[in-house]
Amino acid sequence: MRRHVVTLNAGSSSIKFALYAAEDEEASPLALGLAEMMGEERRIRVRDNSGATLYDDAWSQTDGAAFHEEALRRILSWQDEAFPSATIDAVGHRVVHGGVHYDAPVIITGEVIDRLEKLVPLAPLHEPHNIAGIKAAREAWPESIQVACFDTAFHRSHPFVNDVFALPRRFYAEGVRRYGFHGLSYEYVSTKLREVSPSHAEGRVVVAHLGNGASMCAIRNGRSVASSMGFTALDGLPMGTRCGQLDPGVVLYLMQEKKLGAEEISNLLYKESGLKGLSGISHDMRELEASNAAEAREAIDYFVFRIRRELGGLAAVLQGIDAIVFCGGIGENAWRVRERVLEGMEWLGVELDRQANEQRKEVISSAKSSVRVFVIPTNEEQIIARHALQLAGARADALA
Repeated sequence: MRRHVVTLNAGSSSIKFALYAAEDEEASPLALGLAEMMGEERRIRVRDNSGATLYDDAWSQTDGAAFHEEALRRILSWQDEAFPSATIDAVGHRVVHGGVHYDAPVIITGEVIDRLEKLVPLAPLHEPHNIAGIKAAREAWPESIQVACFDTAFHRSHPFVNDVFALPRRFYAEGVRRYGFHGLSYEYVSTKLREVSPSHAEGRVVVAHLGNGASMCAIRNGRSVASSMGFTALDGLPMGTRCGQLDPGVVLYLMQEKKLGAEEISNLLYKESGLKGLSGISHDMRELEASNAAEAREAIDYFVFRIRRELGGLAAVLQGIDAIVFCGGIGENAWRVRERVLEGMEWLGVELDRQANEQRKEVISSAKSSVRVFVIPTNEEQIIARHALQLAGARADALA
């Protein structure tokens, strides 16, 4: 019997969503959509599995409603009109932070929502939007099973040394630890790499998820052993508007000398820093690469430098690298960034095939390279749909 599942993936500046038709646990997309902010413009585009446009809608920031709220309203309204006969068996949600409680997808209950709301301070750019999506979907499809899929779950296999901060031990017991994020992306890429090249998937892999949110992960035989992100999604690489790694003394300075309060500091670190703060132009890599401003070049220089530095550190954690994978909006599309990251990395065993890289081939390393370099478009929605169907099926079997 054919079932339908919806996925909602609310990021800091976008919402990805999809409608899948499924038999057993295999899901095929009927509609794939993206709502995003581009400067002053807000836009929703939906396509079918062949790439044909099903829906294209734009509105201005001045229309009043907050982006995520308005985008969700338009998405749900369009889907109800476009697929009125689709019975939604399950709705899968990307939830950025699962804290210490969740190391696997769960069926959402009131208790789960209460726990997620307590985690908002750890992921203020994402968790509120994740929760808003859950509440909107529960209202739209009250009979459907709602499933939370956590970005932190993939990293719960970290060894202690990659999970802890050098703080008094009681803080670790309370949950102050390195959670890591982008886990759904890493899970999908690891699964896809196993299909593309099983021998590399079983080895030592560094995945660079580069987008408006950016992180890197060391993976051994499909399991996360280290991540560039830590307690929150601020740590590690610089991002679109987030600062990345920062000396905590800077925060003390901002408090003591600049007299900034917690809310002001949070806004600075989450929304005014990263590529946007360094360039003074934009958080969008496409705009920065098109700019002739020195500040744009310097922002990209710093972004590349931190990726290269993290790559060396993760290579040390793994005691060598068998494969590197680029994914995410920048990782998949910005070939110049990939080229600069890998330039001069022969010491690590990497030799780039420049033509393959510019042409966005799946493998962009040369035949002589001892480290295979892949570009694998991530698909968090596919993983979310798979988990939602699995839990919905398990619930149905339990009730049968």
